[in-house]
Amino acid sequence: RGVSVPRSPPGRRARLSTPGTSRLSSAAREELRRRLLGLIEGHRVVIFSKSYCPHSARVKELFSSLGVDCNILELDQVDDGASVQEVLSEITNQRTVPSIFVNKVHVGGCDRTFQAHQSGVLQKLLQEDPACDYDLIVIGGGSGGLSCAQEAAALGRRVMVLDLVVPSPQGTSWGLGGTCVNVGCIPKKLMHQAALLGQALTDSRKFGWECSQQVKHNWETMTEAIQKHVGSLNRSYQRALREKAVAYVNSYGEFVEHHKIKATDGNGQETYYTAAKFVIATGERPRYLGIQGDKEYCITSDDLFSLPYCPGATLVVGASPVALECAGFLAGLGLEVTVMVSSQLLQGFDQEMAEKVASSMQQLGVRFLRKFVPVEVQQLEKGSPGKLKVVAKSTEGTEMIEGLYNTVLLAIGRDSCTKKIGLEKIGVKVNEKTGKIPVNDVEQSSVPYVYAVGDVVEGQPELMPIAVQAGRLLARRLFGGCLEKVYHTLFWPLEWTVACRDSNTCYAKIICSKFDNDRVIGFHVLGPKAGEITQGFAAAMKCGLTKQLLDDTIGIHPTCAQVFTTLEITKSSGLDATQKGC
Repeated sequence: RGVSVPRSPPGRRARLSTPGTSRLSSAAREELRRRLLGLIEGHRVVIFSKSYCPHSARVKELFSSLGVDCNILELDQVDDGASVQEVLSEITNQRTVPSIFVNKVHVGGCDRTFQAHQSGVLQKLLQEDPACDYDLIVIGGGSGGLSCAQEAAALGRRVMVLDLVVPSPQGTSWGLGGTCVNVGCIPKKLMHQAALLGQALTDSRKFGWECSQQVKHNWETMTEAIQKHVGSLNRSYQRALREKAVAYVNSYGEFVEHHKIKATDGNGQETYYTAAKFVIATGERPRYLGIQGDKEYCITSDDLFSLPYCPGATLVVGASPVALECAGFLAGLGLEVTVMVSSQLLQGFDQEMAEKVASSMQQLGVRFLRKFVPVEVQQLEKGSPGKLKVVAKSTEGTEMIEGLYNTVLLAIGRDSCTKKIGLEKIGVKVNEKTGKIPVNDVEQSSVPYVYAVGDVVEGQPELMPIAVQAGRLLARRLFGGCLEKVYHTLFWPLEWTVACRDSNTCYAKIICSKFDNDRVIGFHVLGPKAGEITQGFAAAMKCGLTKQLLDDTIGIHPTCAQVFTTLEITKSSGLDATQKGC
């Protein structure tokens, strides 16, 4: 928690002196960081200021008018002011003064402080009871929320994760881990792998393999194996939270007032918790068409990966990456697949590449219906699967068409899960059109003690590895993370999980030069596609790749090469380097 600094009398100038200039050594930087965090944690209000700054003067006058004692550090009047401002900017990502902390919460600069005052948030922060139940409550147990919670707990904070999945209209729900683990990247790639294996069986005949029997695919066997693996990941995440002393509550979180949240479990029982800070990491859920029969008879990616029966002839509605990925592996498994597209394929992507994707899919037998949108879905026969009639209308005229399918899969986009968690009760601004939360460059919402990571953030790429990185870095900014040297790990390729190959055979290791900014001078990988992985990193090494650059790189998920962006264990530490999840 750092080295505390004695409290200054009301209005007095706190002094924080550490030998050195702005060009600090790693040890001096960490020592100064600890002292700054000690100052922030030890006082109700801390203002980092410059004596000649008019904006700083306005802030001081505001707190004086409120009768609030402040600890003020004038950066232009201390010997190491430049160093303090440099390290402070790393903690807050704010390069200017004034920089104001209230009860350990970074409010921001002059404008944000006055905005907080006008909205009443500043008064709430000043009245905050330091005896909150938790230092941090994370709402949402997906990739971003879990990484933030575990990092904060590793830094000695009291942390809770609230996570309850509301069932889809078809009744599908799942465990801890969020979209990626349960109904996204992981099961999708495993089903894609199943399709590739079928294609490999066909290719094998040209390599001399004689398959005398007709080969067919069993959907139930595949989904059972995939869900077994997903279940193991759910349990591994719960185990990881227990090991790091993070309280996990399987309940739905909803703000009821400032710093207070209501947690409702699956039986409707309500419990209330308080925290100094909150992180919103609730992610998104698939969108529906809003037409007759969509929620009654259609499925989405929420339902597909645990569907207990083969979907049969399937209509995929949408032209997004998710739509085409699902259509691709369904066709690869031998199913009759049609894709209905309202306008362009992969809108926003390079259209030449998009059309090449469509061409390759058509070679697999996928049929495309272009410039049509469904207007009604009717159930003709019940069953597993049943039979559905889809009525569609042209987007360029009055033409109507009908089609018969066993399953209709909607993949037309996703909506942020922010509407029913009480954000309006505490004044968190939300984009009314998208449901996303606008944040500043340190993931802070319009309410200073509420942050957001992952797909709910406005302008954030909707990718799991970005959420993981954002969550981890946010926890370090909020709670003063430390510098760690990391070198090796064992890992388990996703393609090996269902096939039950050994989970700790593959190995990744880097060697860094401590005397050259942790430059990577050795790179080793044992596992699938090792040659391709090494070739890519070789160019980066020639350009001066460092450990910090690896840490700052967003992993491509799920791949084997991704492991090099998440290394955390040094060989010298003696800690267990076996894999613990995807």
